[in-house]
Amino acid sequence: MYLGDVAWPDLEDYFETESLALIPLGSTEQHGPHLPEATDHLIAEAFAREVAERTGYLCTPTITVGVSGHHRQFHGTMWVEPSVFREYVASLTRNLTYHGIDRVVYVNAHGGNVPHLREVGARLRQEEVAYGIEWMWDESIPDLVDDLFEQNGPHGGPKETAMIQYLDSALVHEDRLADARDGGMTSVDDAEMMRHGSRTFYDAADNTDNGVLGDQTDATAEKGEQLFDAATEQLVHLADWLADQAFEDLLPRDHV
Repeated sequence: MYLGDVAWPDLEDYFETESLALIPLGSTEQHGPHLPEATDHLIAEAFAREVAERTGYLCTPTITVGVSGHHRQFHGTMWVEPSVFREYVASLTRNLTYHGIDRVVYVNAHGGNVPHLREVGARLRQEEVAYGIEWMWDESIPDLVDDLFEQNGPHGGPKETAMIQYLDSALVHEDRLADARDGGMTSVDDAEMMRHGSRTFYDAADNTDNGVLGDQTDATAEKGEQLFDAATEQLVHLADWLADQAFEDLLPRDHV
């Protein structure tokens, strides 16, 4: 059930009987010359809405701008400061608790959001307000991602390309896939992102001229459908597990 489509009187039964909500989050940032800037939030919303449709859990409107300052050198990238993002997500989650929600899944599709969502979830749990956990679609199916692509790439690579080819193929510039590969960084290992145990870069532009990594020509809509179906199943299982937990069991343990 998508909250934005429902009249308020028709939400009463849900809030009386259910305590879980799905919050999709992504970014509006460069994804190379071949993908739309909406890539991450389109993916996150697709997962959250599909799982809400299958399970009946509540899906909230999507947070479309995230922590993306590391992509700022590329035209059109939007971002908010990490502290602003954390406070916004925490406030939104507290808003849901007013209606009776006490657990949420942050359905996330942007790596830059991950540590901040984890921090928000930990803070709300410590305050015993809500139990929020971050879910990243590709991390739920790592073996399948590795099996499908020779050179994956963490940003704008074949996994995200395949997902958008499946979700909305009209948004993919198919004639630019080879240019995306050749003008970016095909191999993550070649990018030398780690030196002597240290992550020595801060911006995407430090590693890739066109903003992407991986071999985008390895992507197809059929692979995107495989990824979507497999990760959706994982999110259904996670939501069901979380909904079944007693809230008291999700809170911090007493001091030893």
